[in-house]
Amino acid sequence: MKRNESPYDLDGIPKLKVAVPLGLQHIMAMFMGNITPIIIVANIFGFSQDIKINLIQSTILVAGLNTLVQVYRVGVMGARLPVVVGTNFSFAPVAISIAGKFGYEGVLGASLIGGIFEVFLGFHMKTIRRFFPPIVTGTVVLAIGLYLLPVGINSFAGGFGAKDFASTENLLLGLLVLAIVVFFKEFTKGVFSSGAIFIGTIIGTIVAFFMGKIDVQPLLVAEYLSIPKPMSFGMTFHIEAIIPMILMFIISAIETMGDMSGITVGGAGRQLKDDELKGGIISDGVGSVLAAVFSLLPTTSFSQNTGIIAMTGIMSRFVVGIGAIFLIISAFIPKVAAAFILVPQSVIGGSLVMIFSMISISGINLINQEPLEGRNAVILAVSLGLGYGIGLVPQVITAFPEEIRYIFTDSGFVIAGTIAVILNLILPEKQKEKIKVKESLA
Repeated sequence: MKRNESPYDLDGIPKLKVAVPLGLQHIMAMFMGNITPIIIVANIFGFSQDIKINLIQSTILVAGLNTLVQVYRVGVMGARLPVVVGTNFSFAPVAISIAGKFGYEGVLGASLIGGIFEVFLGFHMKTIRRFFPPIVTGTVVLAIGLYLLPVGINSFAGGFGAKDFASTENLLLGLLVLAIVVFFKEFTKGVFSSGAIFIGTIIGTIVAFFMGKIDVQPLLVAEYLSIPKPMSFGMTFHIEAIIPMILMFIISAIETMGDMSGITVGGAGRQLKDDELKGGIISDGVGSVLAAVFSLLPTTSFSQNTGIIAMTGIMSRFVVGIGAIFLIISAFIPKVAAAFILVPQSVIGGSLVMIFSMISISGINLINQEPLEGRNAVILAVSLGLGYGIGLVPQVITAFPEEIRYIFTDSGFVIAGTIAVILNLILPEKQKEKIKVKESLA
């Protein structure tokens, strides 16, 4: 029997010459986003250089291991979908707040409990899922894409806080990469089309090197071999820290549900299955427990990789598995990690602006599975109007308690998702709408 080598099939195993560049483009899209949260936290709390390096290596290792579990499933853990996992940036503000009162050990203790709580949620997702019909999950996915657009534009311009932010060189570099990605995606076929992001990133990096925008010194001084070590810090447990962390894990579960829905709709044109949802959320929780053991912030699915799948249609779990193996290798060989870090932000941003837009389009496709009229139109309008609006103007919730602001500030998709769930529960359905919803979930 001939092996299925299609990169567009979930169980397809394409040849390595095809799978490697497709896997690497996933890693290039998420690498800096994965390590940035721990770098920020480490700098704020003044961790020593040795601890910083170990935490960065551990972040890469945990992301690779958690991705493999999501892709291939271990027991009940894992969605068996091409889900890429990394450190969740949304936890950083809450972690900083908790650490200010209870130290970093308090953050890790709360993260451990939060991860266990998310595992519990995962086992009950079939019951909980009825609160998330396509109009709700579609709204969440659409809001995630809209929320990430400013991140893509910041990266396009050189990265937040860059000295040469929005310089002519950065903008031209970003435009070059975007043009290359569009060209290869639309005017070529096969691996050249599906690997458009990888090709654009490689060409952009080469051009950036000749423009003098790449410092190779970190690559030269990086070690050849180093083993990540767990438990750089201990753990303490405080109810005042655990409660806001559990709230963040609920939000993370909703985000993961949105990402997985975006993958199945954007890549396979179908709804997320119950066993995929259950396994994905359980894996998310277990992955965050593992992250806490390695003294890291919680992990979750990465939306930019959902966008890559929606854009390319590449659903092969093998492809993402290859990317996960590269992450694990990078964790033990700092020179490999240093090579990924060399890619300038404007090069990454050139593809991110398109990737994040594709996430929004996946959300629109989810929403359109039901007629966008009457009750559904009200849910979408109010959820986006308030959720995305508050995300753009977070000053409107300055009167709220500090813990609430940390959860909702700059996270319009969280507010949009919460409002969509509430409206879906309280707004009455007409009989005809009920029949259509049941048919779409069947």
